[in-house]
Amino acid sequence: MIRAKLWFRCAAMHDPVTPMIVQPALIGWEAKQRQVDLHIERPFSGEELVRRMKGWVTVDPSKTIEVVNRFGRLKVLDDRELVVELEKMEDFENLERALSEAFGKEVTIEIRGKK
Repeated sequence: MIRAKLWFRCAAMHDPVTPMIVQPALIGWEAKQRQVDLHIERPFSGEELVRRMKGWVTVDPSKTIEVVNRFGRLKVLDDRELVVELEKMEDFENLERALSEAFGKEVTIEIRGKK
C-alpha cells in the first residue's frame, strides 16, 4: 500500500496546498415544536474534503477526484490528513502522469513522508 499527498495550486497565493481537517463537522438539529439536544460530530471523507476546495484552488476538484479514482482512492488518515491510497508503485506513476496531463503543474502528488 502506497500513501501519497495530493497538492493543489492555491488560487490566491499560487503555492502548493493540501486540505486538512482541523475540526470535524458538527451537525445538529433544529426542531419546530421542541428542543433537540443532539449533535453528531464526524470527519469528512476524502472526496468530501477535496470537493470543499472548490474556488480555493485553480482546478475543478470534481475532475481531480475523477482522475484520482482511476488509480487509487482518496482517504482522510487519522481523521485529519488527506492522502491517496494506491496499491502499487505503478499506480502512483500512472496517477502522477495522468494528473500532469490533465492539470499541468496545478495538481501534483508525492509519496507521503517526503518534504
